[in-house]
Amino acid sequence: MFEFLTGSSFFFGALTLAAFGLGALCQKKWKLAILNPLLLATVFIIAFLLLTGIPNESYQAGCQSFTWLLTPATICLSISFYQQFQRLKKHLPVVCIGVLAGTLASLGSVYLLCKAFSLDKALTMSLLPKSVTTAIGAALSQELGGIAAITTAVIVITGVVGSIIGPLLCKLFRLKDPIAQGVAFGTSAHVIGTTKAAQMSELAGAVSSFSLTFAGLITTLILSVLAQFI
Repeated sequence: MFEFLTGSSFFFGALTLAAFGLGALCQKKWKLAILNPLLLATVFIIAFLLLTGIPNESYQAGCQSFTWLLTPATICLSISFYQQFQRLKKHLPVVCIGVLAGTLASLGSVYLLCKAFSLDKALTMSLLPKSVTTAIGAALSQELGGIAAITTAVIVITGVVGSIIGPLLCKLFRLKDPIAQGVAFGTSAHVIGTTKAAQMSELAGAVSSFSLTFAGLITTLILSVLAQFI
């Protein structure tokens, strides 16, 4: 019976949704930033796989449908930007400059750290797209000779850490403007950060959704050119 369940995509899909739901309940009850639903769901699923002895490959294959949904889910983030477009129109040049500066800072710092630790090209290309959404970063990494699995992991970690410490940094540096908050979250913490920005305000969420898309385009263009010299 157990072997039948583990061979079913429905079982792994239901397991993923249940783990995320449990993580959301934990965050709602204790209201701690560290109790991010995505982070808790990851921990719960890893623990379940270790306890049951189910291979990670079986879980990954069973959750392939979620992977297919990444791109359309990312595209849907543009809806909030469209709804707020009239309010954002006059701020677009400043937003674009902010996203460009943040993207360059991210790529530059990661590249310098990779050089400092003498990482090879495969690892360097795997880490460079850490601040873009998984739908873009994993495909870009694989195309340029990186390891998609490592890229996916660092993207998730970046998003979770960004959503946890982002509000604290906004308070610390008195970053109260929703447009500035949206640029910061979208550029540095992609989709997960955008979810947190949307909780802070509708405008911040809209700016963040635009920022993560624009950051993805900039990252793709820059890495496509620089990959030849790394």
